[in-house]
Amino acid sequence: MTSRWLPHPLLTLFLTVVWVLLTNSLSVGSWLMGAFLGWGIPLLCQDFLLKTPRLRRPALLLRYMLVVLYDIVAANLNVARLVLGPPKNLRPAFVEVPMEIEDEFVLTLLACVVSLTPGTVSSGLSADHKTLLLHGLDVDDSEQMIAQVKNRYEAPLMEIFECSRT
Repeated sequence: MTSRWLPHPLLTLFLTVVWVLLTNSLSVGSWLMGAFLGWGIPLLCQDFLLKTPRLRRPALLLRYMLVVLYDIVAANLNVARLVLGPPKNLRPAFVEVPMEIEDEFVLTLLACVVSLTPGTVSSGLSADHKTLLLHGLDVDDSEQMIAQVKNRYEAPLMEIFECSRT
């Protein structure tokens, strides 16, 4: 339950703990300052925070995180091989990926996940939120890249969260 004066209780708790860890002090003053910042920052920024959709399948979220972690490690090795190899092996390209997700939070999460995997960067989202522009360091086949993003990242997110489809 959230109230007008405590709109994001978990964020408040998280910011409080982060403040105490940053100050490296367990004093009452540190906890009070952390609680004040943890309360004030979400209150002042609540118009900018995205509403998080309900988590439908938490177990799938854990699996998704493991897949993303694996992809990050594999992409790091691939990018290292490409960068240390001859420049002629690089095939950079921009690819437009059509999006089925309409929820802003889930779209943001998808864009972040794609950018976390080395060799790809989300470069923009169309005004109607229907197309995600990606830049790939080594794109052999743009259709294959689109299919990979949609199957490996977008489809599981739509299962994990309760979000609308187009």
